[in-house]
Amino acid sequence: MKMRIFKALLTTANLLVCTNAFAIAAPDRTECIAPAKPGGGFDLTCKLVQVSLLETKAINKPMRVTFMPGGVGAVAYNTIIAQRPIESGTIVAFSGGSLLNLAQGKFGRYNVNDVRWLASVGTDYGMIAVRSDSPYKTLTDLMDAFKKSPDSIVFGAGASIGSQDWMKTALLAKEAGVDPRKMRYVAFEGGGEPITALLGNHIQAVSGDLSEILSYLNGDKLRVLAVYADKRLDGDLAHVPTAKEQGYDLVWPVIRGFYVGPKVTDEQYQWWVDTFKKLQQTEEFKKQRDLRGLFEFNMTGKELDEYVKKQVVQYHEMAKSFGLAK
Repeated sequence: MKMRIFKALLTTANLLVCTNAFAIAAPDRTECIAPAKPGGGFDLTCKLVQVSLLETKAINKPMRVTFMPGGVGAVAYNTIIAQRPIESGTIVAFSGGSLLNLAQGKFGRYNVNDVRWLASVGTDYGMIAVRSDSPYKTLTDLMDAFKKSPDSIVFGAGASIGSQDWMKTALLAKEAGVDPRKMRYVAFEGGGEPITALLGNHIQAVSGDLSEILSYLNGDKLRVLAVYADKRLDGDLAHVPTAKEQGYDLVWPVIRGFYVGPKVTDEQYQWWVDTFKKLQQTEEFKKQRDLRGLFEFNMTGKELDEYVKKQVVQYHEMAKSFGLAK
């Protein structure tokens, strides 16, 4: 009798666990906010997840991708916290550049603790590129011209002074022995605009992320002079030299991922965490990540939260060395 009662209670407990496990369903409406104009890294980050979630049937309806440019993520960050903090179906793309801006206080009154860091989807690497018909065939060629006449080289990037694109260029200038304050730097909004400017011959070099120009690598329009990785990348990118092998000690990985609003419930947040954990292991996701020139970097939930906050501290110290933060 006692054994039957015990088994009955155990069965009931198991049913309750199963019921709770499936209590939180996928949001009816999902949206990914790309905090810039179309064509840059935020765009590709959203598109990666948009396609992967649908192909793996994690969601039943296509995810909407919307663009919210302004302050390289600042407008989107402030909007999701102040106006849309409870939207469980809305995720916002971020990158290492977002964290660098946070470290400098560029997101207004909000800081790194004001959103819920969700998941990473890969890592990118910084790079510098010129037009294919540029006289600068190597990074050394470009830096030699830059050292001889800093005014003769105009660098363009999809972010303002103090951003990661500016920081990468400033670090390169320091490596070349040039005062970063002497470099000519033009800030655009998003990763697509500086490439357009480069193709139009309005700037001499673009400082950005490798994934942003991946679609141009098989053509004859652009030439990547260096990728900021610690060693050459694999596959189709193996021909791209690193800055290090050319004598410039510059390594700059770029994490890409998502956060949600601060008032999204624990249950809804956990649904996203669990979904991303499963998604990161699927062949569909890996294929989409590879197509966009990203490399594996899987973190979710608490692990990502700790990583992000550590990075912000490190970026703050770097910004201070350039006089960009207190």
